[in-house]
Amino acid sequence: MSPNSQSHLPVDFEKYDIPLHVVQEGKKIIYGSVYEPDADIMIAYNDIEAFLRTLPDNSCNLIITSPPYNMGKPYEEVLEFQSYIKWQERIIRKLYTKLVRSGSIVWQIGNYVKDKEVFPLDIFFYKIFKEDLKMKLRNRIVWHFGHGLHTRDRFSGRYETALWFTKGDNYTFNLDEVRIRQKYPGKKSYRGPNKGSLSGNPNGKNPSDFWDKFEVEWEDLTWNIPNVKSNHPEKTTHNTQYPIELAERFILALTNEGDVVFDPFAGVGTTMVAASYWNRKGIGVDKEKYYTDIAYQRILAALNGTLKRRPLGKPVYTPENSKLANLPEEWKKRI
Repeated sequence: MSPNSQSHLPVDFEKYDIPLHVVQEGKKIIYGSVYEPDADIMIAYNDIEAFLRTLPDNSCNLIITSPPYNMGKPYEEVLEFQSYIKWQERIIRKLYTKLVRSGSIVWQIGNYVKDKEVFPLDIFFYKIFKEDLKMKLRNRIVWHFGHGLHTRDRFSGRYETALWFTKGDNYTFNLDEVRIRQKYPGKKSYRGPNKGSLSGNPNGKNPSDFWDKFEVEWEDLTWNIPNVKSNHPEKTTHNTQYPIELAERFILALTNEGDVVFDPFAGVGTTMVAASYWNRKGIGVDKEKYYTDIAYQRILAALNGTLKRRPLGKPVYTPENSKLANLPEEWKKRI
């Protein structure tokens, strides 16, 4: 087994003589514990606050992450809710100093559930970013997916939110990089000086802030990004892994080539993988070595073209022609 194989488990780097500093496809990849200024892509095994002490201020163009939700996963230390929020606030304040003036933060979060009660985390985080740090919310993006939480005492949760904040008013936003197909590309203006001319943008339309997995008639009009479940090609052993495409969309829209993208809760390295595909510098840190080992393998595999992934913009599978989509005979008898 090697880090270039499609394994979702860590390998013994010493046993297989795998170097932790690699130059691959012209990029310097480093697996370490502190910030390495000459790295193109790096993954660090460290506590986030310890790592931040080595990361220079004003060094990141985009900070994007999906932080731990304090839900009692094996890799999380369960904290009392207010203590969890205070810990996150402390981290966010430190992250703010690492962001360039024209930079953005994307905080992708779900809901925290305790004793069958739902706490919408985006509301709590909005206060930190807006009221405390005076950052400006540009979009609250709802990411909807088809496979949610199994529950019998409330509706199934099938969406998460991504809060996009900017540090100032002069920020990077490359709309043309993420436009989607016009619903009516042949539509023309019917009045005014442009009457009779095509009214849309030839590069496509501006995506909405509702990123849906399914769209019955116009499935490519929304950002169809399935969540990473058991049959997803990118699935690893991480419980709350997000898809590469989700990170790609933000990286394309909110950064330029050569910019620095930082993930403070990197998990299995999805953000760094996405950054490597689009010629951005990627930095990630996580306190769980089990996951940073996997992240390093995934980064190397992405650069040599062997990482299995769901391609950017691939249409979502629809089950209409599957036998599984047919109503079972025994269920028909109940109707």
